[in-house]
Amino acid sequence: MQMNKMIDHTILKADATTADVLRLCEEAKTYDFASVCVNACYAKTVADALEGSDVKTCCVVGFPLGAMTSAAKAFEAREAVKNGAQEIDMVIHVGALREGKDDYVEADIRAVVEASAPAIVKVIIETCYLNEDEKKRACALALKAGAAFVKTSTGFGSGGATAEDVALMKACVGDAAKVKASGGIRTKADADKMVRAGAERIGASAGIAIVTEK
Repeated sequence: MQMNKMIDHTILKADATTADVLRLCEEAKTYDFASVCVNACYAKTVADALEGSDVKTCCVVGFPLGAMTSAAKAFEAREAVKNGAQEIDMVIHVGALREGKDDYVEADIRAVVEASAPAIVKVIIETCYLNEDEKKRACALALKAGAAFVKTSTGFGSGGATAEDVALMKACVGDAAKVKASGGIRTKADADKMVRAGAERIGASAGIAIVTEK
């Protein structure tokens, strides 16, 4: 697959304006990226701007902490899909996973998966806060709950994607799901490293730089 079709062109910063989001949509159409990834309040704006293209509308849910109730995450996902989102990137309850509340984490993911249908769900496990066992458990729970992807990071935590984490996550999910690497990916070399490790999607605000770098 071409690198451009692996990139979720992303703008999630708090001070983003509608004009910023619309600019991103135009860039995504120009470079034929996989999706534009935004906060859910922009779902309809993005879906309308991308109409007629094959660039998808992606929205984050429970972002960036994941520390909301499952019902709140499900409502947010349902609203985003109603307004045009075709992909949902949701954050797990990291603290619950670290406490060993696996049933809760699985149910939390499943609530979003069910609320998002027919949109696919990518599950952000926020690897920077997890040890190896926790990363493996998070991937297994995402699979059990019906997620299409597991994703490394929000980009708002203490660390972003690493090739080692991507490889570990790919080993966990195999062909049953895909891996999205996100957080700190700014150059073509960064992106290539993640793809070699097993990533099939890249979340980045530097998508243009990645695909135009010689």
